[in-house]
Amino acid sequence: MRSLRHAAIAVTALVGLVATTACGADAADGGGDASGGEIAVAGQFPTESIDPNGTLAIDGGTRVASMQLYSPLLETIGPGEFDPKAAESWEINDTATEFTFTLRDGITFSDGSPITGQDVAASFERTVAAKSPFSANFVDVGVTATDDTVTFTPAEPDPALPAKLTGVMITPADATEDSYLDKPVTSGPFKVESFTPGGDLVMVPNDKYWGDKPKLDRLTIRSIPEVAARVTALETGELDVIWGISDDQVTQLNGNSEVKVVSATGSAVITMWMNASTPALGKAEVRRALWQAVDFDKKIKALYPESGEPADSVVGPTVFGYAPQEPVAYDPDAAKQALADAGFDFDTTLRFHFSQAQFRQWVDSVVSDLAAIGVKAEALEKEQAVYTEDLLALNWDINIQQVGTLGLDASYNLGRLYTCAAERTGYCNPELDTILKRAGTSVDPEERKAAYADATELIWNEAVGMFPMFAKNLFATRASVSGFEPDGEGLPRFDSVSIDE
Repeated sequence: MRSLRHAAIAVTALVGLVATTACGADAADGGGDASGGEIAVAGQFPTESIDPNGTLAIDGGTRVASMQLYSPLLETIGPGEFDPKAAESWEINDTATEFTFTLRDGITFSDGSPITGQDVAASFERTVAAKSPFSANFVDVGVTATDDTVTFTPAEPDPALPAKLTGVMITPADATEDSYLDKPVTSGPFKVESFTPGGDLVMVPNDKYWGDKPKLDRLTIRSIPEVAARVTALETGELDVIWGISDDQVTQLNGNSEVKVVSATGSAVITMWMNASTPALGKAEVRRALWQAVDFDKKIKALYPESGEPADSVVGPTVFGYAPQEPVAYDPDAAKQALADAGFDFDTTLRFHFSQAQFRQWVDSVVSDLAAIGVKAEALEKEQAVYTEDLLALNWDINIQQVGTLGLDASYNLGRLYTCAAERTGYCNPELDTILKRAGTSVDPEERKAAYADATELIWNEAVGMFPMFAKNLFATRASVSGFEPDGEGLPRFDSVSIDE
């Protein structure tokens, strides 16, 4: 098999993928003197599961935990750019229908057993079988394995497959749902000391990890859903790192010399789908008029001055396939007239569905703007599990969520969420399906970009949702925390963190 660097050069012109070599022996040997110490951290989502390939794989708490506990084959560092992780090299055929990954020599799980291609294949198959929202990335993708390699064979060309695979974490081939209830075998920089679903996840370094060993002695992810409580815990020293903080608390935190605020540009877009299968929202003219009725620029300046900026696309600027669109201008008078012209029933009450407390003011403000033109909307705050169940059942009229793009390729976002088969937005357009298939299967990166631009324009103009804001992730750490850097998707990593004495 060709070397990783040679393989990367060969496929770049074909599918727009770039892979970089790891740092040779340094990555394989581990390294770095551990400074020790223990930290406790908390975000806005509780850790309900630590099964990285199960039904909650892309749940916020599970995703963050998985990044610390497990290894993928490769990791995204930019649009179409990857670092090798458990795989030391990979090779893609000219038609993007065969992807072969070669594993690093001698890598093992936390129990000392070897990591094999069969383990990778089984992890992938569990992901597909879980039928989670993430599983839709792998329709009709076959997998075969040897001890040292794993090969994926999509039924149709899938040049974005490496980006999608960054979300598949490697677990033992015999892992089952029950394997994650106590102390699972892990493949990443940490292993589990103890775990209470919805409560604390306590981790210690995995001394069998193939890469650089964590510097910390212990890492605890706590469940503190209320942002004010997380901020207080940080300032008192109970927590060392927090995320999911609100912009209005940044000024408070910046005034504390014992705290540092860190912002991370990821791929997140504040997304407000409008359920096109709801009779009141079936017309694009109605959906676009509702978008026009809301003063989003004012809301961003008032509520998200630190973390938000007006969006001009369905996916973020860091994503392969990003295509800017003409912003929808705020014009309530025109919006009211457009609704009347479209025959909108002003007696209808729209169900506005959200789960995160950080969106409460935003949702109330949107409801107020809609009321100003005579549109009734009811803000419905739901627990995350209920929100997700209702989201998938299309039991809502408008929702709000922060949608990122795992792997930084638009196929994960547009190709997974906006097809008729996805049934995620209530919107079905065969023309869009055709465009997305072209974007997802072309081996020419420029053709893929052009197709995603066409898809974005259609989604934007048809107002499948309102896409008002690109969002940065805000973190705050104790000043004693060193080496904290969110990953390329703006999510927290702790394998390089240490505590200054």
